[in-house]
Formats: sequence, C-alpha cells, structure tokens
Amino acid sequence: VRGAMSHQEELEGQGTGMMRRGLESLESFSQAMEQRVEMYALVLVAICLCVLFKILNVNNSPEKSIFYCSNQKFLEEFLKRAPELAEPYIPTRFWGFSGHLQTIIQGVLQVVYTLDPERNKMETLLSITVEFYITQGVISRLHCPLVNGHRVSLKLTDGATVTYDLYHAIEAHPDQGDFTLCICPGIGNNSESVYIRRVVYNAQLNGYRVCVLNHIGTLATVPVTSPRIFMYGNTADYAAMIKDVVRRFPSTNMVCVGFSMGGNLITKYLGEPRVKPNNVVAGISVCQGYDANRAMQMLLEWKGFRRLYIYAMTENMKSIIRRWHTALFTEDVKRKLGITERQVFNSATLQELDDVYTRKLAGFNNVTDFYNAMSCTHHMKNIRVPMVFINSKDDPIVPPPLLEIVRDAALKYENMIYVEQKFGGHLGFYEGGFFYSNPLTWQDRMVIHIAHALVADGNKKVVDDLTEFEEENNLKVHRTGSLDTASESDSEYSSWKKLGANLKLESFNAGMTSDCTSLDSSDPGTPTQLTPPNTPVIRRKIPLGLNVFPQ
Repeated sequence: VRGAMSHQEELEGQGTGMMRRGLESLESFSQAMEQRVEMYALVLVAICLCVLFKILNVNNSPEKSIFYCSNQKFLEEFLKRAPELAEPYIPTRFWGFSGHLQTIIQGVLQVVYTLDPERNKMETLLSITVEFYITQGVISRLHCPLVNGHRVSLKLTDGATVTYDLYHAIEAHPDQGDFTLCICPGIGNNSESVYIRRVVYNAQLNGYRVCVLNHIGTLATVPVTSPRIFMYGNTADYAAMIKDVVRRFPSTNMVCVGFSMGGNLITKYLGEPRVKPNNVVAGISVCQGYDANRAMQMLLEWKGFRRLYIYAMTENMKSIIRRWHTALFTEDVKRKLGITERQVFNSATLQELDDVYTRKLAGFNNVTDFYNAMSCTHHMKNIRVPMVFINSKDDPIVPPPLLEIVRDAALKYENMIYVEQKFGGHLGFYEGGFFYSNPLTWQDRMVIHIAHALVADGNKKVVDDLTEFEEENNLKVHRTGSLDTASESDSEYSSWKKLGANLKLESFNAGMTSDCTSLDSSDPGTPTQLTPPNTPVIRRKIPLGLNVFPQ
C-alpha cells in the first residue's frame, strides 16, 4: 500500500511539474506576444505619424512669395505700394502647409448635400444653418461675414437672366477716389460663396464698391430663362455686368478680379479684341489654370488625387444642370443639338460632360477646339492694363506644369506680374493660429493690397487709342457711342453708409434688394435670338450652334 501511495504521489508531482512548466511556457509566450503587439502598435503609430506629417507638411516653414516680371521698374513701384506682398505668408501651423487640406477646408471636396428640415430634420448646428455645398467649407462658414447688397438683374437678348450683386463702400478709399472691384467667382460659385463674401467685406472696409457676378444657374432663387447656364470662357455675362456698372457709375475706376475659373474669364475678357470701357484700369487673377486642355488632361490623372477633385466638380455641374433641366433641355434644343438628359447625367468627368453637352451648345465640333476657345492663354498678349496673377505651387487643382504659362507671360509682357506662393492650396491661403485660422485669409488681404497698388496714379496704363491694338492683331474692332449715364441717388447711397461695418459670424444670409434692367446687344449685327449681349466684337465667322459662346 505504501508503495502504491508513493507511486501515486510521484505521478501527481510529475503532473504538477508538467502543468507548472506549461503555465510558465504559456506565460512567457504571452509576454512575448504582448511585446510583439506593443512593437507592432508602435510601428503602426510611427507609420501613421509619418503619413500624417507627410500630408500636413509640418516640417515646412513660412516662405516669401516669388515675383516674376519683365519690367523691373514696374515691379519695384508696385512693391513699394504693396509692401505686404513681400512679407512671408504664414499658414495655419497644424494643417496650413498642406495644399489638399487648404483646398478641402475651403470647400472643394465637400459633399454636395444640404442638411435641412425637409430632408433629415437637422436644421441647425452651433446656431448656423448647416448647408454643405461645393463652394462652402466648414471652417470657411464660421468665418463668413454678413454683407448687404443690392441685386441687379439684366435681361439679355438671348433671353438669359444675368444677375450681379452690388455692394457700396463702407469706408472712404485711401486715395479718396471712386473705385469698383468687379468680381467673377469660380466654377459654380456666386455672391453667396463664402470666400467671395470675405473679399467683399474686406473691400468695403477699404473703400471699394464691389460688384459680384452670379453665374447663371448657380442661384436657386434666380430662374434660368434661356437654354444655357454659365460657361468657362463665356465673357458675355461679365461684359454685361461691366457695362451696366459703368452706366450707373460713369466716373468709377474698375479693377477686374477673378477667382479660379473666374480668373480665366476676366483675363480672357481683358485680352479679347473687343471694346472695353476706359474705366477698366487693372486686373487681378487668383488660382486660375490658364489652359483648359492641359488642365483637363492633368485633372483626369490620379496623381495628387486630382481624379477625386474632378469628380466633385463634375457632380456639382450636373447638380446645377439637373436643377434647371426643364429650361435647358427644351425639345428645340434636343432636336437641334442631338443631346438628351441621360447623356449629360451619365457623364463621369467634366470632359465627358463638355463633349456631350457644353461644346455642342457653344457650337464647336470637338471638345479640344472648345477648350482652346475658352482658355485665356491665347489672349494674354493683348491685355493693355496692369495685371497681377496669383497661384500656389501646392494647388491640387492647378498643378505646377500649368504655372509655366503665366510665368513665361510675366517674363515677356511688361504690364504683368506673377506672384507665386509655395503654400495655399486652391483658393485657401488660410493663415495664422495653430489649429483655428484667422478670419481673413492671406488671399483676402492681398487682393485689397494689390488693388491699392494697381489703382495708384503711377500704375494706370489704360490704352485709350485702339489703333495700335488693331494693327497688331490685323483686325477691325467695331466702335459704338457712349453709354447712358445714370447713377444712384444720394439718399440711396446714404442708406448704404448707415449699414456700418457689421461682421456677424453667426449669420450667413444677407438682406438683398433687387433691380431689373433690360440690356440689349451693343452690336447691331448680332443675332437677337440666342446670342447674349456683349461689348462690341470682331466681325468674323463663328461656329454653328446656339451661339451662346461669344467670339
């Protein structure tokens, strides 16, 4: 019995030893796995931080702008009048060195969707109505001032209704003169876009009257009354606004200002062989792409996530067309041009949309010719007023190769200055702070400083005599008589002054009065059915179609 008990105790001891060794082995394995998991977690965190630092570019530092100009004397005088341009641009520390984040926060990649009571019962957020458009970003929205304007409607000869918003100066201009900024927004944008409102408000405080073109179809409250919306290079709507502003304020000096697509449009307007009022004394272009053909080819690439940006812009364009499809796709238009709504709404890119719809509406045989006609690059040599261009090298929508166009032009033509900034994205240029930027962007401030420098007496280079222009281009420009002159009453202007300088960040919608004017074409030879009015144009053969794209 003792032997059996001894043997049993020995077996139990062996079993206990084996269990202990197994537990020790399992514990050591567990510790090893924990160490590996910790190591893998640290590696993953390191990778994420590297990617984050790469995206945010936090290892960068503020840099000064680079200036390109063939006329050194002109550049020196310009910088004396706008010394702020020579100072370093200091982006928002945490995310401001990333061109993508600058662009996204500005609103280019916001989902085209409106949160309202009818859709999902979410009416307000932080006491601000939440509306996410392509044109309005989140941080931008919190920095949107309340501006009070007067909406003017122009009925064009093709039946289109063009509107622009007019804002009077709040303070006196430093030069004590009458100056007007004529703003053309970017693609799908209008006077209600946040970056436009910031510029308007800052301009008012610095003594400028401001008029802002509302691209046809972009305002839900202004119906489309003809079978067309805005086009990238159609300067007729902008020319109609300029003409009407001159009629109202015949003694004002005007600076044309364009953002993104609007920059292309005002550059094309200033360089086109058409008569322009002598009131136009200068131009400012911000973040435009210069050549539509090259820009579109680059936007179709996945490099720099450009394909995502073109997708967002395409959906925005289709949403505008879908909103007004009844007016745009009449039976007459579908029969004459051979287009259908399904073709348009199935387009995957802007190039495809332009090929099946826009270029046919404009009367071009192919999209390449259409883009060539839209681009301002062919008209830059004919600009006769001082012109300043601004672009950033980290703009994901306007890649660096496109900047060679404006760089070469500035080094060739004496009345041009090109300002190149390393950071800023597309219409971003947020500055100051660590995470939350300043209310005004670098872009908002520089537009006013540049305008001050351009309207100074020493920089006015308006060409009054068109004989030299006609000889250089081997063409004949049609001339017309003077415009009607009518200005607003003193009592109306006084009511504007009483508004004062109110920056209301909690409110977005501005009070808006309206005015309606009928504007006929100034060219007696222009067809009156489907051709928008414009300032006098060259008499030459134009492509077939609805002729909504003026030559």
